[in-house]
Amino acid sequence: MHIQESGEMYLESIFVLSKQKSSVRAIDVGEYLGYSKPSVSRAMGLLKNGGFITVDKDGSIKLTQEGHAIAQKIYDRHTLLSALLVRLGVDPETAAEDACRMEHAISDVSYEAIKAFVEALPKEKD
Repeated sequence: MHIQESGEMYLESIFVLSKQKSSVRAIDVGEYLGYSKPSVSRAMGLLKNGGFITVDKDGSIKLTQEGHAIAQKIYDRHTLLSALLVRLGVDPETAAEDACRMEHAISDVSYEAIKAFVEALPKEKD
């Protein structure tokens, strides 16, 4: 099943929050993204119906295997693209914002080429 950019953003947010908290709830996702409760509620319903998340009786959200794979992919793209932009001299805030837009639009082929290029670069010295 194809997922839209907004769905990818929600999954990535759940992924990031689950690294920070033992339990992720819809209110956490809304606060993280700055979205309203109705928007988050609708999105959670769509993601649940699509098989990307499960929601426990207590409201705890968990990524399914498919949801986790998509979230990990988007998170990895965001991290690499943001780091590349910073290395190119872009300030971290702008780099993160731009990477957020790029991570959804870039093809797998182009992303893999950029990833190989970045991995071949000499390591930065601290």
